[in-house]
Amino acid sequence: MRREHQTKRTEFIMGAALSLTVVASSYYLSRQLMRFANRRSPALGDAIELILGWTCLAARSLEQEATSVADALGTDDLTLARTRLARIVGRDTEHLNVEEINRAIIETLAESASDGIVSPLFYMAIGGVPLAMAFKAVNTLDSMIGHADARYFYFGKAAARLDDAANFIPARLTALGIVAASRFLDKDAPPSAWQTWRRDGGKHKSPNAGQPESAMAGALHVRLGGDNVYEGEVVPSAHMGREFPRPSLKETKEAIRLVSLVTLLGLCCGMIYSAYAERRSSRTISR
Repeated sequence: MRREHQTKRTEFIMGAALSLTVVASSYYLSRQLMRFANRRSPALGDAIELILGWTCLAARSLEQEATSVADALGTDDLTLARTRLARIVGRDTEHLNVEEINRAIIETLAESASDGIVSPLFYMAIGGVPLAMAFKAVNTLDSMIGHADARYFYFGKAAARLDDAANFIPARLTALGIVAASRFLDKDAPPSAWQTWRRDGGKHKSPNAGQPESAMAGALHVRLGGDNVYEGEVVPSAHMGREFPRPSLKETKEAIRLVSLVTLLGLCCGMIYSAYAERRSSRTISR
């Protein structure tokens, strides 16, 4: 759909058409698949719903990838750590030092806790698996074409803005979850996480990424943000938790545990809301 020599307007229209088509079809096809499976067998319908829901969540893979980088740092193998880090971040990793690798892991954990865990749980709770599948389509489109470079600036603009809108509430719920879950790491962490979030959450160039990242910075008492390099180009970024020191491996391991706690908290909240909504719906139908 994107071709050479298109006008900026045409690129935007084609990109918007692609985004809406992929998102709508993801919702429609997953919903139809679940309906078809339920007509065949309730057990089959439950199995299909479980599998589709499982594909929407990235909790286990996120923890495994972050842990693999931390393990490489633990053995002082910077080359391996950089290689493994490159699998989960977009920035250039070839010349990162230990502090920068730890910062990259923590920032990715915080942002991905929203994109890959809380957001899918949020949409699954309010609209079931089909809505979660639609969100994952939005998130994937943003990763593939939502880049502010010459190639995709106009073609991917609709995908990027759609992702911003879809993550707006979940990103803030993730930050709130980090504040709450940090109590299990350190009883003094929640006030610091809250204050840093409220002060620095809007400093990030993304309207959403800075929310969980700033909360994470306050919870761990570390400084996040700063310059990053993408395809050889330095991209400046504001600091979050400027008064704190740079993160070490200790804080990286705490961040991994904190994201696991946020996942558990999000799952519990989602289940409670879903049960409440189902019960309320049943009462309405009975009347």
